[in-house]
Amino acid sequence: MPAVPGRDRQNSKISIVTWLDPEGIADFEALHSRANDARATALAFDLLMVSGHDLRRRPYVERKAALRKLLRVVRGIQYVEHAEGHGDKLFEAACKLGLEGIVSKKLDAPYRSGKSKAWIKVKNPNAPAATHGTF
Repeated sequence: MPAVPGRDRQNSKISIVTWLDPEGIADFEALHSRANDARATALAFDLLMVSGHDLRRRPYVERKAALRKLLRVVRGIQYVEHAEGHGDKLFEAACKLGLEGIVSKKLDAPYRSGKSKAWIKVKNPNAPAATHGTF
């Protein structure tokens, strides 16, 4: 993971999602080969801890704001914007691109691990399985 100034590496957690192909499309199959490491692009969509401060009880929208601020000083991780409304159209576009699907989250909800009513994952039935990691 890229170094983040002024923080303890073991006390920060950024949710990372995937790697992109040269056209900017998620390439989940490439994750299984170390040969693709040079073209990896990490995407961050949530921040759970920073500098030992637990952000999981904060609303998602506040965690996203903290993530955006953090990534201004971090190289090698791209911030993932969120979209509000029109989930059906967003899902349709994701499927056309061959993406795994979309995740819808309540902006005012705290982070909860596991299944929750605060978020829902809608999978593209034609996409390969994704690999996700948390660093």
